Amino acid sequence: MKDTFKHKGLRQQLVEIIRDKGITDEKVLKAIGKVPRHLFMDSSFLDHAYQDKAFPIAADQTISQPYTVAFQTELMQIKPGDTVLEIGTGSGYQTAVLCELGARVYSIERQLELFKSTSKFLPKLGYRPKKLIFGDGYKGLKEEAPFDSIIVTAGAPFVPKPLMSQLKIGGRLVIPVGDQVQTMTLFIRNGPKDFEKHEYGEFRFVPLLEDKN
Repeated sequence: MKDTFKHKGLRQQLVEIIRDKGITDEKVLKAIGKVPRHLFMDSSFLDHAYQDKAFPIAADQTISQPYTVAFQTELMQIKPGDTVLEIGTGSGYQTAVLCELGARVYSIERQLELFKSTSKFLPKLGYRPKKLIFGDGYKGLKEEAPFDSIIVTAGAPFVPKPLMSQLKIGGRLVIPVGDQVQTMTLFIRNGPKDFEKHEYGEFRFVPLLEDKN
């Protein structure tokens, strides 16, 4: 669990790479520069930790590409103290970035293996989300709603209605929508039934899993 000067140097290089790709929010760049991504990966793959690419982890899932994490996070416009719902905890890397930004994070993971390992791992690094939940992300988390923002970190074939309804007025939902390839989509809730939609190009995510239990 070491974070050396070398790791910190590699992280700063990564920050410059994603800055060059168009990420401008300095708070997001600073958070990416702080989270020790190599600790979220198998130690035999340390060479890959600070490359700007996704990488396989357990349960047929991936740790997201840092640029994608930064892109989604930037769209959320997080302020310290915001309540954020994350659909797809995965490795916990995105969760850690949200925590660095001062968000109060609720995160749902569908894969039990990942849920167990990430629940133990994040606190060891000093990241303490408000709540990690094992469950179905399509349903959101009604008992803690409404949220300032919701982020979906897996490809969704459609936009789950519960997530829309669990946004605050003024809240932002960032979700990659599509089957094989996803369109990064932002919904801003302007009123009880009024949603503003923006689309931001194509990305590739692992699919969002519905509850199969």
